[in-house]
Amino acid sequence: MPITTCVFDAYGTLFDVSAAARLAAQEDRFPKLADRWAEVATHWRLKQLQYTWLRAVAHAHTDFWEVTQNGLDWALEATGLDGDPALRQRLLDLYWELQAYPEVPAMLAALKGAGLQTAILSNGSLSMLDGAVQSAGIGDVLDDVLSVQTVGVFKPAASVYKLVEDRFACRKADVLFVSSNGWDAACATGYGFHTVWVNRASEPLDRLPWTPAHVLTDLKLIPDMALDQ
Repeated sequence: MPITTCVFDAYGTLFDVSAAARLAAQEDRFPKLADRWAEVATHWRLKQLQYTWLRAVAHAHTDFWEVTQNGLDWALEATGLDGDPALRQRLLDLYWELQAYPEVPAMLAALKGAGLQTAILSNGSLSMLDGAVQSAGIGDVLDDVLSVQTVGVFKPAASVYKLVEDRFACRKADVLFVSSNGWDAACATGYGFHTVWVNRASEPLDRLPWTPAHVLTDLKLIPDMALDQ
């Protein structure tokens, strides 16, 4: 059966999570960040993800915004940039305004033009995701934005992936799930979705019981891939 629904992870997949640190580093008021923004961005993202996994297994769910702030605080301390409230606030403000990767608007428009349903499925809270969608100007090419806050547990819990079936009244086999996180794409494969790992950083494959069905370096080929399934 053909793909009817294309679902995307948000942060790192549609939206550039390194942009907040990169843009702040370009501002004259944060000279200490200029040479360390990439390190801050890497620590921030990794801790953000680690805290979601730890909270999931510990049954200590919280809003993704709290996890995002916790990850940033760790990153700033690890790089010796803590103690600057203005820098911290600027980084958080920029995170609410993340831009989409360049190919995203046209890719989503192509999917919609082909008659496919499109959605985001993210750990992000609805308010965070709304801010990013509006900032990127892609709301008109998305049918819905689905958040884990509905089920109270972070990915890769099966109840998160099931949100797609419940919302679109589709089967697992009807769904193409796309993520920049190898573990996310792998676990979605285990759940039963067709999957694509967008491996922009050429990272090694995660050692898990499942593997993504396809690996790409960006999102340009997603419409062709969805229609060829």
